[in-house]
Amino acid sequence: MKPALRDAFLSAAIALGLFAPLVGLVLDNGDQGLVLRGRPVAAAVLVALVFFGRLGMHLWADRPGKEARAVKRGLIVPAGANRFLAPMLLAAAVLLPLTGSRYYVDLGTLVLTYVMLGWGLNIVVGLAGLLDLGYVAFYAVGAYSYALLAETFGLGFWTCLPLAGILAAFWGVLLGFPVLRLRGDYLAIVTLAFGEIIRVVLINWVALTHGPNGITDIPRPTLFGLRFSMDGGEGTVAGFFDIEPETIHRVVFLYYLILALALLTNWVTIRLRGLPLGRAWEALREDEIACRSLGIDVTNTKLTAFAIGAMFGGFAGAFFATRQAFISPESFTFIESATVLAIVVLGGLGSQIGVALAALVMVGGLEMLRDLLSTIGEQMGSELFSGLAGDLPTYRMLIFGLALVVMMVLRPRGLVSGRTPTAVL
Repeated sequence: MKPALRDAFLSAAIALGLFAPLVGLVLDNGDQGLVLRGRPVAAAVLVALVFFGRLGMHLWADRPGKEARAVKRGLIVPAGANRFLAPMLLAAAVLLPLTGSRYYVDLGTLVLTYVMLGWGLNIVVGLAGLLDLGYVAFYAVGAYSYALLAETFGLGFWTCLPLAGILAAFWGVLLGFPVLRLRGDYLAIVTLAFGEIIRVVLINWVALTHGPNGITDIPRPTLFGLRFSMDGGEGTVAGFFDIEPETIHRVVFLYYLILALALLTNWVTIRLRGLPLGRAWEALREDEIACRSLGIDVTNTKLTAFAIGAMFGGFAGAFFATRQAFISPESFTFIESATVLAIVVLGGLGSQIGVALAALVMVGGLEMLRDLLSTIGEQMGSELFSGLAGDLPTYRMLIFGLALVVMMVLRPRGLVSGRTPTAVL
């Protein structure tokens, strides 16, 4: 017990040195300018979490009968539960708009966007084993492709959607060629640089992308040519169906649109896994040298993984542009790539259901937690809970990093392990 306490105190001391300046001090606007304000409670809570977390890890590792239970240790989500869990999640997703709450529909749309991005990146990272830290670049290419095509040529969403995916896939192939001989950390560095290059180009090519100001008035999607407008006149959804025009109609339509796009991504990925191409991706993930010795064309295998993953990222980017009606380079930073990669890793590399669960927990869970803290703060009149709710987005990456560390210690293969080959000889 003494070594465990000593290690826990040492970890807490290191955490105190890190969190005291990073979390315990914050710049705030004062009467005379910026004022340094202290937040000792927040720093103390984080230090206490580190102390008890480290102590709990030691107690868990030294528990009696660990060796006997290690053989029986399974997944957080048993493999056999997938056949029931997936239909339940799908039914919940389809019925969510029936709640009538715009907050839940908007939150569901956000979660499904990250689910689609996670499934697209899962092709590259989870199936092919290629570490990609610049996936947000394809997200940006899809968004700007739709926005520029609509602005320049007056094309609609349904015309630009496949074009955005094709252009993103083209850039995925361009990224794949220079990195054919790279693996591991070197591949990650190059893909990270590619994502930053795209962002810098978007900022500085003002004549084309409007620079930091972004692109506004991006057209909304239509339903068989019918616009979602509050006017309720001819050519609108409300006018055609003779109903009262409401904003929630467009919100629900966008929700079902991203749900359909996410399901399309999932269906294509599952179908590809059963094809020779999907088995080649899995073989490449396990051992590239063995792939070459078996006569698998590694070049085409890598390029197809980059292209197909980028295509789905482009689809998600086009949806993001039409939903927001405004895009700017600030929407496509490295944080987005890190978030999507964290979702894939936490869910389990190669696992479709795991990625969906991770996106639901990491994106939807944080938003629900912020709403809960805000409600508690209002009901109790507590500035502490209200402040935590307001500062929660600031600690977003800290929470993601903590979740990754915990998962790497307890469940190294994620919520649902998906590394079992599709075809076994």
